[in-house]
Amino acid sequence: MVAIVGSLASSVTLVASSSSPVFTNLRSSHVLRLAFAVTPLCNRSGKRMAHSLARATLGLTQPAQIEPPKISFAVKEIDLVEWKGDILAVGVTEKDMTKDEKSKFQNSILKKLDSQLGGLLAEASSEEDFTGRSSLGEAVAAAAKAAQASNVAIALASSEGLSAESKLNTASAIASGTVLGIYEDNRFRSESRKPVLKTVDILGLGAGPELEKKLKYADEVCSGVIFGKELVNAPANVLTPGVLAEEASKIASMYSDVISATILDVEQCKKLKMGSYLGVAAASSNPPHFIHLSYKPPSGLVKTKLALVGKGLTFDSGGYNIKTGPGIELMKVDMGGSAAVLGAAKALGQIKPAGVEVHFIVAACENMISGTGIRPGDIVTASNGKTIEVNNTDAEGRLTLADALIYACNQGVEKIVDLATLTGACGVALGYSIAGAFTPSDDLAKEILAASEVTGEKFWRMPLEESNWESMKSGVADMVNTGGRQGGAITAALFLKQFVDEKVQWMHIDMAGPVWNDKKKTATGFGISTLIEWVLKNSSS
Repeated sequence: MVAIVGSLASSVTLVASSSSPVFTNLRSSHVLRLAFAVTPLCNRSGKRMAHSLARATLGLTQPAQIEPPKISFAVKEIDLVEWKGDILAVGVTEKDMTKDEKSKFQNSILKKLDSQLGGLLAEASSEEDFTGRSSLGEAVAAAAKAAQASNVAIALASSEGLSAESKLNTASAIASGTVLGIYEDNRFRSESRKPVLKTVDILGLGAGPELEKKLKYADEVCSGVIFGKELVNAPANVLTPGVLAEEASKIASMYSDVISATILDVEQCKKLKMGSYLGVAAASSNPPHFIHLSYKPPSGLVKTKLALVGKGLTFDSGGYNIKTGPGIELMKVDMGGSAAVLGAAKALGQIKPAGVEVHFIVAACENMISGTGIRPGDIVTASNGKTIEVNNTDAEGRLTLADALIYACNQGVEKIVDLATLTGACGVALGYSIAGAFTPSDDLAKEILAASEVTGEKFWRMPLEESNWESMKSGVADMVNTGGRQGGAITAALFLKQFVDEKVQWMHIDMAGPVWNDKKKTATGFGISTLIEWVLKNSSS
């Protein structure tokens, strides 16, 4: 899709679709300000909700209480040329951009807009080379930020051929892309510019209760995505295991009609014999907190029980196998799996799906270095009695997940999805935009991949090659926690498999690559919208 963005002004701005946008100013006495960006519609989501983290205990740093942006969305059926406001955005396909022998648009909407502009639209589109780029909503948000626009309208050049369902999904995607695009995490800046965008009109995509319901759903999903982003963005001196547990408890308090919270301390974890998890946590002065949120529908029978398990290392130093070189400063993102799980919990608390029970589980802790810390060669015992020789303290996430997965199985669930920034190997294999999905269940794989098709997030099913387990055998314990260098993401998944009941369908998602956007230097919120979609597909809503 090509986004054509315009507002009444005395100049024209063209934003080319290359990696470095090119700006060209064209003077005219009566024209629109236009920004061309090539983009398909993005995945669905919605508006931000207020959120703040607890007071920091180190470095005198605490997040600012920032008023969340409030954007009002309206659906209207009016002629584009009659709309009045700051920016008008029109999404077009390559077919829509077709011109006749006189270099005039054949598309009726573009022809009408071009006529209002005295041919400037056709002229400008011919001067730049435009190709596809992601997210119409985000492109509009970027244009709105640059222009400090307070009201925007968005439409498609060819919406009449869309089915009713496609119009609903398109409107939802536009709304979520705009809100997520306008959002900036400014909690840790001394000064920040507030977004001025107040209203977005969605034109030509229908109206009515179904569309309003779809936009409400987008709003609820987006609140979970932004919450997850804020958790990952928060530095480790602010987001400790205790604060992560506090944030989880706030979710339960906010949606107490459907969500309850259980937070286990060290002594309670000892009673459950979580030696694998507690071994990782032993070196830190910040105590571990085992988080369990339970969602139950407000009424009706529960037909399916699910568990979402997230890796919750709020900082990972590597322990005695300490991380060296650049990159350790980003180890605050090692709780990205827990952020996805809690972000989904926040959204589902608002959506309230029927017929499904969901357990959100995080074994939160830090992996630090001290005299009380786990050492290479130590043996720990997980809560199912299996013993693990720790041959690498920097393979700590799987040790915490082992006890978390056992705990999840004990809740009587039928399906488990765990998410973790588990291995660099998966990032090497799949890059920074695709997560690896490991499961012995073809049915569960189909469910998750179908959900990701709806949300636009990228997953690739990886092999669980049992022959790789040979490298995970120990001479003194049941297993070691790392195998050889080859197939590192596979052996990590095989390790986790040892702690899942064979009767339970299970998938492990290694999201080490897509959890963070290095170019934008911010969290992505990856996984949240797909988890929500998957839960809804398992519900009777």
